[in-house]
Amino acid sequence: MIKVLHFFKTYLPDSMGGIEQVIFQLCEGGPAHGVDAEVLYVSKHESCRAVPIGNHVSHRSAQNFDVASTPVSFAALRDFRELSECADLVHYHFPWPFMDIGHFLKKSRKPTVLTYHSDIVKQKSLLKLYSPLMHRFLGDVDRIVASSESYYRSSPTLKHFSNKVQVIPFGLDEGSYPAVDCQRLQYWKNHVGQKFFLFVGALRYYKGLTYLLRALQSTDMRVVVVGDGPMADDLKREALELKLPNVHFLGKQSDEDKVALLQLSYGFVFPSHLRSEAFGMSLLEAAMFGKPMITCEIGSGMSDINIDGVTGLSVPPADPQALRAAMQNLWENPDMAARLGRQARDRYEAKFHSDTMLQAYADLYRSLM
Repeated sequence: MIKVLHFFKTYLPDSMGGIEQVIFQLCEGGPAHGVDAEVLYVSKHESCRAVPIGNHVSHRSAQNFDVASTPVSFAALRDFRELSECADLVHYHFPWPFMDIGHFLKKSRKPTVLTYHSDIVKQKSLLKLYSPLMHRFLGDVDRIVASSESYYRSSPTLKHFSNKVQVIPFGLDEGSYPAVDCQRLQYWKNHVGQKFFLFVGALRYYKGLTYLLRALQSTDMRVVVVGDGPMADDLKREALELKLPNVHFLGKQSDEDKVALLQLSYGFVFPSHLRSEAFGMSLLEAAMFGKPMITCEIGSGMSDINIDGVTGLSVPPADPQALRAAMQNLWENPDMAARLGRQARDRYEAKFHSDTMLQAYADLYRSLM
């Protein structure tokens, strides 16, 4: 059994984003492929070792402060040195500049894998300062994994490290999602109606939700938004200003309620318009549940999950008119929506099942060992 330590700036239950979902899937499915994985992350709560999460454990290090969305924890440097000594291999999740420092301060020279989740898009001025450390860090790890061929080919950073990049698409295990009883389904039917588009994700600047709100003006299409984040208050205020009674902000929901809403939804809309959205695990969940999808074409992994005219519709980024037209097209053509949803499910089964991802990572670990 290969012992792997995952290192990232946050993890469940503190946050529930796409990267956390990827790490969770890798840890939960690892034993079936000969991998025993643990997670070290930084938390606003006090430090604690060996906290059970599902069928694996996590270790949290208390955060001291935060700089430009980069949590800093002096305890994490100590914890990382100790835990990496006990691991056979260290698996980093990029980007998190503080992690680079931890890499160079740890004493052991264990094999290293880095999953490249996203280019740094927003903090362009800070990127100029960080760039020398970033390139040294990326140059020092043994292997870099990109989640899609399209993102790898279009990334201005990854092109410098083509000799060590490997593409492994993310995957999901349907069996790790809870079953939903009829009462819960009926509750949500009564609460949000029986025909609606669904969005699930953190409410962040790159999710394109302001364009979704503008697309809904003067329409009767209903949209349910699941998730929380720094843009939540601004988006709710904008929905009021645009007089959109057809938008429901539900905040963060349990896994059971999320599954219920996925099952009930008519289609899935995911208008991320910037390359900070490198893949879209929520989008992959929609495909797993057989939902037609609407996305923006930004040259990311979203284009591998949602193929225009096959599994859903794709529109230009930051274009409310194009987004509205795509939504109306699905809304008014239920036969087409059902067909695209079936094909989305077929594509998930063929390419994005967790076993495919887990086996590829296990093979990579063994090759580095």
